[in-house]
Amino acid sequence: MNESMKGLKRTHRCAELSAANAGESVTVMGWVQKQRNKGGIIFVDLRDRSGLLQIIFEEEECGAENFAKAEKLRSEFVAAIVGTVEKRAGEANTNLATGEIEVRAKQIRILSEAQTPPFPIEEDSKTKEELRLKYRYLDLRRPDLQKNIILRSKIATSIRAFLAEEGFLEIETPMLTKSTPEGARDYLVPSRVHPGTFYALPQSPQLFKQLLMCSGYDRYFQLAKCFRDEDLRADRQPEFTQVDMELSFVDAEDVMEVNERLIQKVCKEAIGLEVSLPLPRITWKEAMNRFGSDKPDTRFGMELTDVSEIVSGCGFGVFTSALENGGSVRGINAKGQAEMPRKKIDALVDFAKGYGAKGLAYLSVQPDGSYKSSFAKFMTEEELHALVAAMGGEKGDLLFFAADKNKIVWNVLGALRIELAKQMDLIDNDKFNFLWVTEFPLLEYSEEEERFVAMHHPFTMPMEEDLKLLDTDPGAVRAKAYDIVLNGVELGGGSVRIFQSDVQEKMFEVLGFSKESAYERFGFLLNAFKYGVPPHAGLAYGLDRLVMLLVKAESIREVIAFPKVKDASCLMTDAPNVVDQVQLDELQISINPAEE
Repeated sequence: MNESMKGLKRTHRCAELSAANAGESVTVMGWVQKQRNKGGIIFVDLRDRSGLLQIIFEEEECGAENFAKAEKLRSEFVAAIVGTVEKRAGEANTNLATGEIEVRAKQIRILSEAQTPPFPIEEDSKTKEELRLKYRYLDLRRPDLQKNIILRSKIATSIRAFLAEEGFLEIETPMLTKSTPEGARDYLVPSRVHPGTFYALPQSPQLFKQLLMCSGYDRYFQLAKCFRDEDLRADRQPEFTQVDMELSFVDAEDVMEVNERLIQKVCKEAIGLEVSLPLPRITWKEAMNRFGSDKPDTRFGMELTDVSEIVSGCGFGVFTSALENGGSVRGINAKGQAEMPRKKIDALVDFAKGYGAKGLAYLSVQPDGSYKSSFAKFMTEEELHALVAAMGGEKGDLLFFAADKNKIVWNVLGALRIELAKQMDLIDNDKFNFLWVTEFPLLEYSEEEERFVAMHHPFTMPMEEDLKLLDTDPGAVRAKAYDIVLNGVELGGGSVRIFQSDVQEKMFEVLGFSKESAYERFGFLLNAFKYGVPPHAGLAYGLDRLVMLLVKAESIREVIAFPKVKDASCLMTDAPNVVDQVQLDELQISINPAEE
């Protein structure tokens, strides 16, 4: 039978006790990790969120009744124990924070009994993730997950404290908003009071934070829940948390400067990491040309080399036709990989095809200096020598080349660079390489829609010197946009916003919106801009990603208390699910079942 706590008050968490508490009478409460009955003496490991503590029961110390209760204890029973802290008689357990001490029990109450859990509650669980997520409340008892969730809380507190100190106000923006079909797909919420109409859950507080700048709150932030109904990839969640901020009377430099100090403080407080400032910066163009990615991992080399000029007159049609179509030929050098078996090279060719490549050309420089290549027969000896020299190729190196439109070449080699680095074990997991990527293109051309679309969003300010290109060469216009990247993952992104109505109207025109359709979608913001709007800029981080990288977790699911799985469902609660017909009738909604 479960007992009550009446009259008992917890004095310490388990791992808050140390040798300094020796001789004290304490009351601890928690879950039984394990019980070992040695006949006449029972050892119990008690666990709470702080860690483990060893308790000893001896009948003459605690009495027959308490000893009998201790004999009943099983894994995951919840117990309250009163006893005295003592230094361990034997050797200290160096694996435990409380390894120097134990508590000699005087009294025990079993607060709750437990069934045998479906998997062991232990660090580095080998249990399948599906099972762990189904019983997430048990999974969350595991010490490694608890460390992550506790650290997440610490990081959030650190962010709030820093931003408050810097004069930011924490202001909440609405969860039920208007759907604006630019960007990812919205989650829709039907309105009962206005039948046939829908709210959207926010993909970001973008418009509201700009309105707060119009309202004079000059520095805003919030830890905002955001929602995107995207086709999920392994590490995407339909709902995620953003550290969102907006500042008035600033330019890009001010936003980057305050955020560098924020990152420095958070890293120091969370994991003791010293981040030296200023953080390195590279332009989008340099990032793409060197790393094939706008979120480059700079923990290793293997940078891209543009060999277009060198192969421009060669006899290899794949190279020359890519150049004739306005593309490029670029390569990467996998040092010392000349002996890579053909099977492995073929697997890399298939990998490249997954990123849009039609194929992948390769050349290995053999130990005797000769070349083994998929295209050597189409090129002269001189051309091959020039190509290898341009790539810094030496005996024992394996060179890979992609030839196509720039976007595809960057995508393919950027992904191949990461894949090879993993295979060759080039990535130092103890390194934290932050950098800013700046001067993104303002627009990118969408083949599907046959028009330019905003690379970030339609309120991003073009660089002043590029404004004149909006009519003649929109693709060449650079944005006052900046992303912060850590170890090849985009942590956050932001931009200076457009605050002049003529520039905003021009932007909508380039994006193919009529004035009417722009007002239909964003009228409340454009109207607010008629009443005096300050220059403003902002940035938002993915909090889940930041925590994941700082704790070196494999997935963001490891740092979110109750995550969804890849198809956006929750295995624990069985959401999403069907609802009662009564609820649908109230909303005047009928379901149109998909045909089997």
